[in-house]
Amino acid sequence: MKWETLLCPNRWGSTPQKVESLDETRTHFQRDYDRLIFSSPFRRLQNKTQVFPLPGSVFVHNRLTHSLEVASVGRSLGNNIVKVIREKEGNIHNHLIEEIPTIVSTACLAHDMGNPPFGHSGEDAIRTFFKEHAHKLQAQVSETEWTDLIRFEGNANALRLLTQKLEGRREGGFRLSKAILATILKYPYPSSVTDRKKFGYFQSEQETFIDIATSTGLVATDATRNIYARHPLVYLVEAADDICYQIMDIEDAHKLSILSHEFVMELFLGFFDKELEASRIKQIEETLTEVTDKNEQIAFLRALVIGKLVGECTEAFRNSYEAIMRGEKVSALADQLSPVASKAMGKIAKTAVAQVYSYRSVVEIEIAGFKIMGTLLDALTDAINNPEKTLSKKIFSIVPAQYNLKEGSYYQRYMSMLDFVSGMTDVYALEFYRTIQGISIPGIPH
Repeated sequence: MKWETLLCPNRWGSTPQKVESLDETRTHFQRDYDRLIFSSPFRRLQNKTQVFPLPGSVFVHNRLTHSLEVASVGRSLGNNIVKVIREKEGNIHNHLIEEIPTIVSTACLAHDMGNPPFGHSGEDAIRTFFKEHAHKLQAQVSETEWTDLIRFEGNANALRLLTQKLEGRREGGFRLSKAILATILKYPYPSSVTDRKKFGYFQSEQETFIDIATSTGLVATDATRNIYARHPLVYLVEAADDICYQIMDIEDAHKLSILSHEFVMELFLGFFDKELEASRIKQIEETLTEVTDKNEQIAFLRALVIGKLVGECTEAFRNSYEAIMRGEKVSALADQLSPVASKAMGKIAKTAVAQVYSYRSVVEIEIAGFKIMGTLLDALTDAINNPEKTLSKKIFSIVPAQYNLKEGSYYQRYMSMLDFVSGMTDVYALEFYRTIQGISIPGIPH
């Protein structure tokens, strides 16, 4: 793969234009970054669960703050990788190389935009609903379309959200640069590739995907199944996400007193080699003596750990550079850490599974999300299948006009339904659930 095509600035859904002709105050890719920041779907991430229920007296991460932090780490990785590319490629004549930090941070902003409310529980609820209603719904769609529904994936939904034309909107969705869209494609193959856990696009976006892959020069590793190699910058987005969610979930658990201060200190200090980094550990201990606030101590260590992981992921990218550029299968950068960092990251992952993700409030929000999502999908699919019912007509009347649930094939209508439901915030999903159930009536206290 070549950077000349990998950094394709052409926008999906619009006529190609010269990058140099754009507003001088912002580069081409900075316009993409701003386009996401100011969008409604991005703002809605502030009311979508990351891991813990939305904040009470203690503020923890939601999808919005997580995405902003991932973008920050992604930008740092991008800055480092520009230097790596200069080293590896010599005198490469492509001014867009300097835009890589912006491309990566923009893709990081978008990486969770396709996720439904209630975290991963929302994805599971959608998949489970269609599997449990296969006897009624499967015959209405093709085999590949059914696979999209029963394997619903937030990653694929992000590409759909960013590129599709909604009712009353212009062609091209967000009209982002193809380089950025390719950098979002963590899994560059369709749902029909069932021997892999996740996938990157629905059947409805197959032509879109092929255009992006062709325009950016991605390598087809299995053309018969439409499997492509990742865009090299995907590895940076993935690394930024891996770093943030693992480390920040532990910090949130500390703030909520799920994990003790001493234990989290031990987890974070475990990233530093006691022998090779003795002087640095001494400096860290001196700072911890000066800073007595426990939350600030954890924040200080968290920042050091993230910085260390950014450096190690940069080295992993450098070591894997040639293989990545050939389109070969390469392990995630966060899986190529030094033995000390790898051991520390492994301990954090085990702690998260054993003590954080199984915590009562986390499980409670997952249960609630499952129930709410299932009820909404049941009501909406019934309306789609029985549009003549009085209740169906009333439900259609309160669904925003850009989601067309009454026209097209069953697959198109079900995908529009999922566009609507997955775009909901946790709060709005709960409100819509109450309305559907007759629990909440405007003007009547509940």
